[in-house]
Amino acid sequence: MVRTARRSRSSEREEVGAGGHGPAAPTATAPPEIVKGGQRLGELLVDAKLIDRSQLAEALLQQADTGQRIGRLLVQQGMLDERDLVLVLAEQLGLEIADLGQSVPEKDAIAVMPESVARENHVVPLRFDGNILEVVAADPSDELVGKLTKTVNHPVRLLVAPASDVQRALDGSYRALVGIERFVGAFEKTSAGRLSAEPAAEELAGVDAPVVQVVNLLITQALRDRASDVHIEPQDDKVQIRYRIDGALHQALDLPGTMGPALVSRLKIMAGMNIVERRRPQDGQIAMDVDGRAIDIRVATVATIWGEKCVLRILDKSRPLYRLGDLGMPDDTHHTYGKLIRAPFGMVICAGPTGSGKTTTLYATLTEINEAHRNIMTIEDPVEYVFPSINQIQINEQAGISFAGGLKSILRQDPDVILVGEVRDAETARIAVQSALTGHFVLSSLHGTDSVAALHRLLDMGIESFLIASAVVAVVGQRLVRKICSFCKAPYKPTAEELAFYEEGGGKPKTKWFEGKGCNFCAGTGYQDRIGVYELLRITPEIKRLVVGWATQEELRRMAVSQGMRTLADEGIRLVTEDVTTIAEVIRGIYAF
Repeated sequence: MVRTARRSRSSEREEVGAGGHGPAAPTATAPPEIVKGGQRLGELLVDAKLIDRSQLAEALLQQADTGQRIGRLLVQQGMLDERDLVLVLAEQLGLEIADLGQSVPEKDAIAVMPESVARENHVVPLRFDGNILEVVAADPSDELVGKLTKTVNHPVRLLVAPASDVQRALDGSYRALVGIERFVGAFEKTSAGRLSAEPAAEELAGVDAPVVQVVNLLITQALRDRASDVHIEPQDDKVQIRYRIDGALHQALDLPGTMGPALVSRLKIMAGMNIVERRRPQDGQIAMDVDGRAIDIRVATVATIWGEKCVLRILDKSRPLYRLGDLGMPDDTHHTYGKLIRAPFGMVICAGPTGSGKTTTLYATLTEINEAHRNIMTIEDPVEYVFPSINQIQINEQAGISFAGGLKSILRQDPDVILVGEVRDAETARIAVQSALTGHFVLSSLHGTDSVAALHRLLDMGIESFLIASAVVAVVGQRLVRKICSFCKAPYKPTAEELAFYEEGGGKPKTKWFEGKGCNFCAGTGYQDRIGVYELLRITPEIKRLVVGWATQEELRRMAVSQGMRTLADEGIRLVTEDVTTIAEVIRGIYAF
């Protein structure tokens, strides 16, 4: 689908250009801006009132130093929305705008342009119009047309689209898994592939070994698909590969059952694990670069009836740190939480199930309170993000560094703020509570269904109720729900069951409902990215009395709600009211009333 240029303002800002969407910007002098009617791009942007003269002057100064195009610089600095830039570029150059959300690049067009060329020039071939190859570019120019024409041996017609759209189309069109069949076939010709035997050492370590290539392709595609986890699951006669994207598992592909042991053994070698032991669960860690991005991978294996299952948790170290205001926390909750985390001592707990964003919230909290006069120390497993001015300790069970042991060591380092990555056992919980009572501010995560359940988990661990009441300042319960894809958002009619759920949850009356219909950018799911859902339980004097008296979870929740706490369900319904997510996603991601 192609549309001509028209004036439109997007409400969203996206980081594009050299910050992660394509090759690094050239350091030499930027190519001259194409002009139309004697006007350069910067002047057209000023005339359209998209930027002012001072912003243009500042960008021109930076252009002289970096050699980047003026449009890309303005977008990177947050002065200009990339979709507005595309509209002006299309008008300036007389090009059509490609809607990559609905237009699927055709296979014969993709086939004529090597992936390396497409990524180097940040373009995606769209389709053939007769003998002319239509190519979508974020930075169109006459030089680019000439270069691509020589490469593909076809006349080239440029279309223009936002850089982030081009990057998504690139990752969706040039899939790493496309060529995996030939490596699977090569593996099946080896002794391990034929006999279901343990692969030889050279089959697991050689760079060109089939199993090595398959593992690399699986990880590469997972990163391009924004997957947080990769599940390698042996079945009766196959190995099932699934990716967790935006909190939901998606089938990626099936591999021959004989590849299961070899895949797991290769990952164990990369993670420094014991490849001989196949009965006991093991954990390890891999550090590697994929598509020029540094990533850490946590590897966990467990024996099932069909063989060893392996789960990879992918941590993208190039992803920027979030601030609390970017996570979806409502303004009033953010304001109250911001005050609580500046307490001189006490304990703040982030509670939720696995994958609910607890660690991200804790790191965002650290960015709020990271000041020069504070000695902040963390004990984590693993260290997911590196803070330049914070002392971070990595758990290493083999070296005897556990959460409890590391926490004891931290207390001798004169800390002001302590972050405990996770309270897993009674000993760690007791030391953390005692630290909060002796003048330290402690941040920690805890597995629990919500904020009230987290207090009962501490009680279940054997921590005395009066110590919990004295030490804990607040508990944040949280979940992550998927957001409706902004590219394919469209009205729809909810089912009777969904409407009943919404009304029972206290939702405000609505006449128009939205969902994602499915497009290229959301892989047909109708959802893209996630937002945090939070409930903040402040430990007031009334709550303290209930905790000391071993009140039930329901009694604690009733008191907290009467004092103004909005539950996770309340916040989920609010997001539906504001058309951020759907009723079905709230039911799936949070819980029923």
